[in-house]
Amino acid sequence: MIRTILIDDEPLARDVVKHYLMGFPDVEVVAECSDGFEGIKAIATHQPDLIFLDIQMPKISGFEMLELVDKHPAVIFTTAFDEYAIKAFEVNAVDYLLKPIEQKRFEQAMQRLPARLSNVAAVEQELLDVAALSPAQSNRVVLKKNGVIKIIAVSDIHYLEADDDYVKLSTAEGVFHKNKTMSFFERTLESNQFIRIHRSYIINLAQVSRIELKEKDSYIVLLKSDIWLPVSKTGYIKLKAALGM
Repeated sequence: MIRTILIDDEPLARDVVKHYLMGFPDVEVVAECSDGFEGIKAIATHQPDLIFLDIQMPKISGFEMLELVDKHPAVIFTTAFDEYAIKAFEVNAVDYLLKPIEQKRFEQAMQRLPARLSNVAAVEQELLDVAALSPAQSNRVVLKKNGVIKIIAVSDIHYLEADDDYVKLSTAEGVFHKNKTMSFFERTLESNQFIRIHRSYIINLAQVSRIELKEKDSYIVLLKSDIWLPVSKTGYIKLKAALGM
């Protein structure tokens, strides 16, 4: 049996999927969830092989939920997302069902399922890379700290620092860790708001207080939080251009 969970804030959408699944007796629905928080708990409890996942949900999006799941099942989206995102999913071998869901398209997605189940890890990483580039992901960071889900507005981040396999996000509320790379944040954060000043640091331009010469061709920047950070030669060029110096 293929164990599956339906995660969608629309009861009707879940009912449609359940109805179509009646034609697939080897698939068992083990849970239904109306938001991403419920989805995370249900996945941890039931360890499903497959989830049907809505993208646009209250509290946290389907993308953000996936980033917080420790062990990823195969994913089939049930979404009303825009055409650009759907094309990206297709390129990255991600299944989706565009609402209103058509039975023929549903059956096509299910026919692809065996291949997805045998290659979940690779497909899922591609999925998360694409998901991170969506407009819905550009204004906040969702993470876990001490088992609690935390949503951080990008504008609240003072600076980011490389820390082995993680990136530390420094805010007025404290420091938080995200299992991403500096290159990921350099690529996805707004370039007119965040500048990579050093291989280990990205700063929020709104937090810059002043720049000082430390020694020949070596600069440091002071943030409004009274933190001094080193600036590389390349970083200094980018920082000057961003500040109009």
